[in-house]
This record gives sequence, C-alpha cells and structure tokens, in this order.
Amino acid sequence: MLYTRRGLGGATTAPHHLAAEAGARILEDGGNAIEAMVAMAATIAVTYPHMSSLGGDGFWMIAEPGRDPVAIDAAGPSAKLATLEAYGDAATVPARGPRAALTVPGTVAGWQLALEMSTAWGGRIPLRRLLEDAVGRARDGIVVTESQAALTRDKRHELEDCPGFADTFLTPGPDVGSTVSVLRQEPLARTLEHLADAGLDDFYRGDVAAAIAAGTTDIGSPLRREDFAATAARRVAPLSVMAFGARLYNTPPPTQGVSALMILALFERLGVRTPESFEYIHGIVECTKQAFILRNAHLADGPWMTEDVNDWLAPASLDRLAARIDPAIALPWPQPATPGDTVWMGCADAQGRAVSFIQSTYWEFGSGCVPGGTGVVLQNRGAGFTLDAAHPNALGPGKRPFHTLIPGLARLEDGRTMAYGNMGGEGQPQSQAAVFSRYAVFNQDLQAAITAPRWLLGRSWGEETTSLKVESRMSPATVDALRGAGHDIEIVEPFTYLMGHAGAVVVRPDGVFEAATDPRSDGSAMVL
Repeated sequence: MLYTRRGLGGATTAPHHLAAEAGARILEDGGNAIEAMVAMAATIAVTYPHMSSLGGDGFWMIAEPGRDPVAIDAAGPSAKLATLEAYGDAATVPARGPRAALTVPGTVAGWQLALEMSTAWGGRIPLRRLLEDAVGRARDGIVVTESQAALTRDKRHELEDCPGFADTFLTPGPDVGSTVSVLRQEPLARTLEHLADAGLDDFYRGDVAAAIAAGTTDIGSPLRREDFAATAARRVAPLSVMAFGARLYNTPPPTQGVSALMILALFERLGVRTPESFEYIHGIVECTKQAFILRNAHLADGPWMTEDVNDWLAPASLDRLAARIDPAIALPWPQPATPGDTVWMGCADAQGRAVSFIQSTYWEFGSGCVPGGTGVVLQNRGAGFTLDAAHPNALGPGKRPFHTLIPGLARLEDGRTMAYGNMGGEGQPQSQAAVFSRYAVFNQDLQAAITAPRWLLGRSWGEETTSLKVESRMSPATVDALRGAGHDIEIVEPFTYLMGHAGAVVVRPDGVFEAATDPRSDGSAMVL
C-alpha cells in the first residue's frame, strides 16, 4: 500500500522510480526544482521510452513563492514540407512511420529555456551532471517495465517496420519481435553525452540536429534541418480560473489546458457535496462533455483559432454551460476521442518552488521512427492535425497541432501550492479534476486521492471506444446509478493503466512537502 510521502527538504514524483530518484539526487546536491526536473525528464526518456523521448514535446508550469506562475510551451512546429497537398492522398495524417514524423521535437528546447530561467534562482548544476543518470541508464541498461513489454507486444504490428524501431526495441534473429528484458540504448547514450558537452542548443542547431535531419530525409519524413533550426520554446502566460477558493492554472492553446480548468469551474457550479457518489462522478463527467464540445470544435494553435479561450472561462460563459447539465441524465456522447501517451512529473525544492511538467511522444513509441543512429524516437504529434482545410487545426507548415498535454498547478486559499497531472490523452483533464477535487475540495489524503477508483470518458492510449470506463473497484451502487442515468458504462480492471499515471506534489505553508504517485505506474514519490 502506498502512503503520502512528507518531508521538509523538497519532493519529487514520477511514473518511473528511477526518474524520481534522479531528481531527488539533484535536490540533495543543492539543485533547484527546474534543474531536478531536467534530470528527471532526461532519465524518464530512457526508462519509459514507450511514453517519453527526446523526440517528443513538453510543457512546464513553474511556481515561485510570491510570484505569478509562468509556463513554458515546448511544442515543436510542423515541417515546412508538411502541407495539405503533400498529404492529400491520405484520409488522415498517418499515425506511424516516416510521414507521421512531421513535427519538430520541442521538449529539449523546453529544458533549455527552463534552465535559463533557473539561473535567476542561482542554478549552477552543470548540464553534464543533470544528464548523468540518463546517460548511465541508457548505456548500462534498464529493466524493461511490464507496461513497455505489453505495449510492445500489442503494437508490434504497427511499429516493427518503422525505420530504426526493431533495431532499438526488439530482439534480433529468429525471435525478432519479442521484447528484451534488459534494454540498452547506446546510440541514445551517445546523443545525451554529446548534448551534455555541446549544450542543449545542439539538438536544434548542431551535430545532433544534423544527424536527426539526415536520418529523417533518408527515411522519407518531411522534417529537414532548417525546421530544427527554426524551433525554440516559448515562455507563455498560463490560463487561470477561480474554483473552490483556489486559483487554478494550466497551459494555453494548442493544449487542452482550458478544458481542465473548465471542468473544475463547471463542477463547482453544480454544488455537489458528497465525494465518490453518483452526483460526484456524473457531475464531473457531464462537465467534461461540455468542455470537450468546445475543445473539439475550436481548439488549435493560437494564431489559427477563431475564438478566445479566455472567453470560455468567463463567469457568465461558465454559468451558461453549467445550466445545460442535467443532474440526473447523461448527455449522449458520440463525440470522437483523442488518444495520447505521456508522462507527468512533479518537483518542489527546499525554497518552495514547484514545477509541474509533462512530456510526450503522443501515441506509444510515437511515430516508431528512430532516425540517424541517434536513439531518439520521434513523436507522431502531427497525427493530431486534421486534413479538413476549413478546420482551425488543419495541417499546415509551421503549425503546432492540438495537444493533449497539460501540466496542472493550483494555489489554494490556505497557502498551499499543488502541482498535479496525469498521462493519457482524453484522461488528463478528467484525472486532474478527480485528484484535485478529492484532495482540495473533499479533503482526502493526497495519495488516497490518486489511488481511489477512477473513470475515463472516451479513450486513453490503446483503446478506441468512447464509453465511460470505470474501474471495477468503484461502488456497484454508483455504477448502477450511472448506467441508469444513460451512461454507456464499460467496466475495466482495477488499477488499469488505461486510467493513466497520476501524481502530485504539494508545498504547504508550514514548510512541509507532500508527494504521491500512482499505483498504476512504475513510479515513486520521494521527499527529502
């Protein structure tokens, strides 16, 4: 049984224990929360390669006592050659293979910008030290997790022919296609070691960029070196809303951060008083539907949007949407769902500075392509584009697709700061609502709020159905009531990975740090 971890010197949480440990070691060495998170981000790209990679995107939410939080948008743009005409022979953007690898990986640029920001905090841990754990794990090997092994088996038919995938993740010879038990990633170790010496900018304008771009050209991806050279992360203002006496923060478009904020702000308006009841779960699910209807119709990269998401968060708009929710009957839900495969991690340092961070290759193993002998698995985030020219999220050069990635952060009225999040496409804003409401509204223990049975409207990674999935641990009476209200219920296994891997770190005003991790993951929560 897991318990909330509490300490006085900082905290880390990650869905793989080696990443949480890497961050804790940096804190012990005197590093700050940003430096620790870079070490965690690099390590989890090695230890959870089915969910995270240097070839993916990332988003940061950074909170410092006495200051407004800031966000980093490290989503890479699409290639200049990624036009509607170039993909006109397809019904949708391919999800696997070279033509799926059409957006520049942005997460390393996010690490770079975050480290520049950490210098104002006195950050001075050398980059080589921050990447040391990741380099060692890549070179010496990791024990493959059951989730990686299972997804490799399940998705082998989609991935084994993608350039570089079999050489990186499958056994050679007559047993090709089976999953190795110990994974060594020597090419990735060399890439990380080179970045440690040359600097993170080399990923976009140096030797690593040249190697990746040469590989993408060879395999038929539209990515070119000039696309990498034109990429940089951006510091952006978070979206925010008041709910339950807390100021909630999340990332702006192209992410679905506005949906996470809307769900909790709408749920407050329902006046639910009993947690874990029919009213509680039905209420959050119906709030989710209202938020997703707007999201699916309008959300895209900011410059191409025709609506201002801040208007969706206005009190009058939220009141109108809340009034549409029937407290007893489910709204029919034929809406298309959005997949995703992600890691969320949290960290706080001894000075009370907190980081909420999320990094992803979109689907499991992304595009499946590992170009140029670099060991870098390229994301398939471009599959998030539509080929409908009239939609604001239509494919086009230099655009960023709709993103499921959202790092949550809240400042509670009693002075607590909470960094929280989850992986899993459609499930991210739903699990954020569950974890925050259980902990901050209904005063559950932090670990208990994460461990409790969860639900998912729509699909997470690996699933196609848009039903309301509920873990079998949920009260049968509540399940029956949900079914009676018209919800299309699908019972899933207890502690299933379909519900994602949630986590949270809390900085309390009394100087105590709290951290919790998800028993559905391979992670750990650590405090100093």
